[in-house]
Amino acid sequence: MRFIEAIRLALTQIRAQLLKSFFTLLGVTISVTFLIALVSIVEGMSAYVEDAFAGKFLGVNTFNVRRFPDFNVGNVTEAEWRSWQRRPKIRIDDGYAIRDALPPGTRWALHDINWLTPSTRYVNGGGQVLANAVTTQYFKIKNLTVTSGRIFTEQEDQLGIPVLVIGTDVVKDFFPGVDPLGKEMRIEGLPFRVIGVLERQGSALGMALDRQVIGPFNSPMSRFTRARVNLYGVVIQAPSEAAGPDVQEAVRAVMRSRHKLRPGQADDFVLETSQSALSAWEKIKRYLVLAGIVLPAIGLVVGSIVIMNIMLVAVAERTREIGIRKSLGARRRDIMAQFLVEAATLSTLGAAIGVGLGIAAAHIIKAVTPLPTAVAPWSVAVAVIIGAGVGIVAGFYPASRASRLDPIVALRAET
Repeated sequence: MRFIEAIRLALTQIRAQLLKSFFTLLGVTISVTFLIALVSIVEGMSAYVEDAFAGKFLGVNTFNVRRFPDFNVGNVTEAEWRSWQRRPKIRIDDGYAIRDALPPGTRWALHDINWLTPSTRYVNGGGQVLANAVTTQYFKIKNLTVTSGRIFTEQEDQLGIPVLVIGTDVVKDFFPGVDPLGKEMRIEGLPFRVIGVLERQGSALGMALDRQVIGPFNSPMSRFTRARVNLYGVVIQAPSEAAGPDVQEAVRAVMRSRHKLRPGQADDFVLETSQSALSAWEKIKRYLVLAGIVLPAIGLVVGSIVIMNIMLVAVAERTREIGIRKSLGARRRDIMAQFLVEAATLSTLGAAIGVGLGIAAAHIIKAVTPLPTAVAPWSVAVAVIIGAGVGIVAGFYPASRASRLDPIVALRAET
């Protein structure tokens, strides 16, 4: 029997017994729906975390030199935390030493932060903002642009001019109904002049990126962020992805030399890339994906048992049909193939329906909840393959039993 003909007969049997077929494929459908939906949530969360972190916090081809990791997904032991606190602080001089060792085309910036409470004469209060003290290349490294005004120049940074570039939430909270350009904002009692408003960035990893102010590193801002006590970090952007490892090794050599580390000693600083910062998240992601595959497998086991029982009933009900086919010359493998294809078609159909429901569930979840979702093509392929596999495994025993029926006995089974 040709394969297409076997599928056509299988679909005919499914149409003839719609209710029975529905309950047969229900277990596979539910399991595949759960698999697609859960994997979509995990993939969506992964894409969100990686895009938010790499795109908004670090930047492209960028890494940070820090005393210890700034982002940790997972548990940090007390002993590990204590060892980090004993590390030498990152100093401003470290940043300039790194700058002098960088290859041509590499961008570099000093960066320090602190939560501060500014004030303006246009509103009482306004809350805290994330204050950044940076050198000028920070804007290019982070791909920050302004919608109005401008960023500060290198000369303004060198002279320590107290100017600010502010986020859109800062405009809303501290300059309601007022054009902030040229206006004064006081930080720690000192006046800064607003010269630019950043393009809206939204939020990432729970942090509102529009609630920040950025001032020149050599202005009083770095005194307010306490950069001279312990610098938050040095930001480096390699000219290309391929150049990244060489740039990192050059920076590592500078820092190890400045910290007087011997060849056998571990680094007492961290070069934080998006990959290193998200390594713990990748482990969690693998466990979540594994759970998304293993948990539906329980439903697939139940579904396979149902399919096997239904196929055994089908063999009993169609004993005379089997006898007639054998008497007309059908071989054992033809009978076995017919029932295997029928079982596989049934479960594959259930898997296909489950894929459709899973994709629909992923879109609904994305629309009505804060959870991001992204349907992974590999999960669709896995679902269909598993569906067909379940049918073949579940249908093997009934098909084998049907193929072994004696045609004479089968013809006598019904009169």
